[in-house]
Amino acid sequence: MKGIRGMILSVAVLIILIPLAGLLLTTFKTMSDMYDAPLGLPESWALTNYITIIQENGLHYYFANSVIVTSFSVALTLLFGSLTAYALVRLRPLWSRIGFSFFLLGMFVPAQVNMIPLYDLMYKTGLTNSLLGLIVVNIASTMPIAVLILTGFMRTVQKELFEAAAIDGASHLLTYVRVALPLSKPSLAATGTFLMVMSWNDLFYPLLFITRNEYKTLPLALLDFQGEYATNYPLLFSGVVLSSLPIVIMYFLFQRYFIEGMAAGGVKG
Repeated sequence: MKGIRGMILSVAVLIILIPLAGLLLTTFKTMSDMYDAPLGLPESWALTNYITIIQENGLHYYFANSVIVTSFSVALTLLFGSLTAYALVRLRPLWSRIGFSFFLLGMFVPAQVNMIPLYDLMYKTGLTNSLLGLIVVNIASTMPIAVLILTGFMRTVQKELFEAAAIDGASHLLTYVRVALPLSKPSLAATGTFLMVMSWNDLFYPLLFITRNEYKTLPLALLDFQGEYATNYPLLFSGVVLSSLPIVIMYFLFQRYFIEGMAAGGVKG
């Protein structure tokens, strides 16, 4: 049984690693090298594609836009989501279930369904072609997921801790800051990592709301390398590698908290 499991895992690892290796090798090739030997090694291991995409294509500007949008979106979603989760846990059971169900409804409506009214709303409020508009939309679209995970975790916290804080005269805000937040660090790290991946890789909303180059994010900027008749794959793959680095680094830094937080958030309180 262990041998079969090992074989299955080995095949799964190869399925993941082989395309990644091909992608990395392509970033060191020229267009002619890629078409002459798609699966072969590059003739030279120069960083020409990475230098070109940063200096000539201005990838660092789009990188900065993605950092701004992702940072504010994740931070504010965690703040509002944790406040909402704490309120849902402290409410009476009936109101807690009603409020929790209300946020869950947001996960059942695909973004494409409300695309036209959402664009109309953003246009009338002047939030198209702005990073602020992307931040607002990201917060609204990811709040249900944040509330789901954080509420599941806070329900596992012993109610006696909240009651002890109330007996000591602590207000709800003070209890949230001194009790709920410190105990929720693993879940906050897990939720933050998950939200960062969603916001960083989001293409739908930038494609819908952004038309000016100075406000493009990384996923939207990478579309510029896809032409009507030809695509510069070495440059495109170089941009993909650079855009993936923050996510990979973030996951390795917080993978322990991510696993602990997701496990805790899945426990029914």
